[in-house]
Amino acid sequence: MTVTLRPATLHDVPLLQAWDLLPHVIACTTDDPTATTAFEGTDWAEEIAAASGVSYHLIAEVDGRPIGAMQIIDPQLEPTHYWGDVEPNLRALDIWIGETDALGHGYGTQMMTQVIDDAFADPSVTAIIIDPLNSNTDAHRFYQRLGFRVIGRRTFDDDDCLVHRLDRADWEASRR
Repeated sequence: MTVTLRPATLHDVPLLQAWDLLPHVIACTTDDPTATTAFEGTDWAEEIAAASGVSYHLIAEVDGRPIGAMQIIDPQLEPTHYWGDVEPNLRALDIWIGETDALGHGYGTQMMTQVIDDAFADPSVTAIIIDPLNSNTDAHRFYQRLGFRVIGRRTFDDDDCLVHRLDRADWEASRR
C-alpha cells in the first residue's frame, strides 16, 4: 500500500492528541519513564495554525486512513531556535507512526523518502538533519538505512539525542 502525505489541518488535532498518549509514540519522544504524553506541552491547534514554509506538519495516510505524521522545519529560521546556530539551507525532520497496527509495514520509509525527495527538490537545500533519542537504536538503524550519517550526541532541552545528517550528494548517489 502506498502512503500519501497531505498538510495537517485543524481537523487532525484530536488525532494528534490521541497519538500523543500512545506508549510507542511517547517512547520515541522522551526517555522519561514517568511521561504520560508525547510532545509534552504542544498545543496542536496552535502548531497547525502556525504552519508556514519554515515549519509545518504533514499527515500520512494509507487508503485515506491517517497513520502517522511528520514535521518539516527550516532549523535556521524557525522561531524557537531549537537547533541553535546552524548553517543555512538545511531541513530538520520529525516522523512518527501513530497507529500501532501501521508499524512495521514500510510506511515510515515511504514517508521519509517522499519528504527527502521533496526537500531536495529545492536546489538550495544542502542537507537534512534529525535528532532521535540516543536510546532509540531502532530509529538510528532506520535513518542510517536511508543514508543518514551520525554527527554526534547532543542534548536538546532534557533529551539526549544522537544527531544524524543526510547530505544531498549522498541521497542522490543512493537514488542512482
